[in-house]
Amino acid sequence: MKKEELKAKRNFYQYYQIMWPFIKPYFFRALLAVMISIPIGALDSVIALALKPYMDIVLIEKSEQSPVYIPILIIAFTSIQGVLNYMATYLNTWVGTKINQDMKRCLFKKLMSLETAFFDKYDSGVVIQRFSADTDAACSGLLDNLKSVVSKFFSSFSLVIVLIYNSWQLAIIAVAVMFFAFLPLSTVKRRIKKTIFKSVQETTKIYTNYNEMHSGNKTIAGYNLQNYMYQKFNDTLKNLFKLSMKIVQKTAWMTPLMHVVVSAGIAAVIWYGSTLIVNGKITPGNFVSFITALVLLYTPIKSIGKTYNNMQISFLAIDRIVDILDIQPQIKDKSNALVFEGVGKCIEFKNVCFSYVPGIEVLTDINLEVTAGSCVAIVGNSGGGKTTLVNLLPRFYDVCKGQICINGKDIKDYSLESLRSNIAEVFQDNFLFSGTIKENILAGNPQATDLEIMQALQSVYLDDFILNLQDGINTEIGERGTLLSGGQKQRLAIARALIKNAPIVILDEATSALDNKSEAIVQKAFENLMKNRTVFIIAHRLSTIRNAQKIVVINDGCLVEQGTHEELIAKTNGIYQTLYNAQFKNS
Repeated sequence: MKKEELKAKRNFYQYYQIMWPFIKPYFFRALLAVMISIPIGALDSVIALALKPYMDIVLIEKSEQSPVYIPILIIAFTSIQGVLNYMATYLNTWVGTKINQDMKRCLFKKLMSLETAFFDKYDSGVVIQRFSADTDAACSGLLDNLKSVVSKFFSSFSLVIVLIYNSWQLAIIAVAVMFFAFLPLSTVKRRIKKTIFKSVQETTKIYTNYNEMHSGNKTIAGYNLQNYMYQKFNDTLKNLFKLSMKIVQKTAWMTPLMHVVVSAGIAAVIWYGSTLIVNGKITPGNFVSFITALVLLYTPIKSIGKTYNNMQISFLAIDRIVDILDIQPQIKDKSNALVFEGVGKCIEFKNVCFSYVPGIEVLTDINLEVTAGSCVAIVGNSGGGKTTLVNLLPRFYDVCKGQICINGKDIKDYSLESLRSNIAEVFQDNFLFSGTIKENILAGNPQATDLEIMQALQSVYLDDFILNLQDGINTEIGERGTLLSGGQKQRLAIARALIKNAPIVILDEATSALDNKSEAIVQKAFENLMKNRTVFIIAHRLSTIRNAQKIVVINDGCLVEQGTHEELIAKTNGIYQTLYNAQFKNS
């Protein structure tokens, strides 16, 4: 067996394994929807079949007793077909929506399990497309078209039987023409797959443009970037237009081709059918019934190219979903992961190296020991690797070489949940959730009481602001906290970290947006926070870290100095001394 055949079998089995859990809970309803589509299609043959006796009795025999039951039967069967069509549409929509939502839930869980490096690599447009829009295309599009294909298949099957019943000779011609009309479909998927992939990529840029417009509206307005943003958006639309036209070029020829083929089939049947009538081999009723069945058979064939294209788009969306579900997180728990319960001894960085891009080290041979309950301040040049160093501790990224150990055990031996539950972070770019002030504080500790929330807010100099709000802690702050000032957002993030009450605290430029008065008050809160906790502080304001038990200087990814403030300031021409003097030379 060829490698391609093996791959195809393996892919089919993979699709089955991944998709079956989503289909299984609704299999009966999905099957029922498909089964209902069978009589919907099969009943198409009733009209054609009924025309033979009607034509022979009324037009040929010229009987005075018209078979009234035939029109009544046609109306009755058509009504049944309409009811079944409604039921199938309802069931398809129900099943499709359920599978779609279950798949989105699964993909959202997958998204939450992925490491930070994934979000560094892919922008918001890719995430929206791959984790949401693809499921809509896969589920809704596939089930709708499946109903159409099933009903058309059984419609064709029943109509072919009517053809054979009326004239097997003419049926051979009709079926042969139909088979020839289907041949071009085999090339469609191969022809459009690459173009659809490019189209999806361009669509993700559309989502990204909207997201950037929303999130960066002040920057866009402040720098007068409206024309630049419009041009980016317009270029993407132009590319999408070109790709759409390429798909049309590669597929639209099928419909006119099928029109020609079908017309040729009807012409051949009329020509040969006339001969059979003259020779008495079929009656005019047979011929009218045959032509009616043939027209009903060929009509959906003319549009089947579009349906087939839509199904291929759905299958390609499923391909992309399978790719996502098949992703294995690089940062995950070991099978026998330990529960982390706090820093008993120390935290050690042993020969730690890290690279975002292979071959370009951001951190090189970092060796650092932090005693439990102590405060270590990390300073150095901008972009030198300070934030990267602390991001390794909660395993937002994993070290490339070396180890980070807590209590003598590699942090990879601990479960991610227990490790991160014991670390509170205040990031440089503070993210707040849409919702209320209270909900954002509760993200740090869902069990916190209103009193504890107010105490945390008081510690970060926000209590007066909250008390002046009509809804207090239940005030909505908007997406990403847009209704708060920069300093208020930062202090709210600090309060969230305070209420978490974790034994390890990471403060990444936690006071950078505060004025001197607020900073002084927050520093007092930090002093309480630091008691019996292990604290990592990244700060450009060296005045805020003078009391740290250890100061570490990171320059260009290397640990170049460490010690207390007094020890480092005493080093002649030392890097810390240079940084400190540069900040306070005009004081």
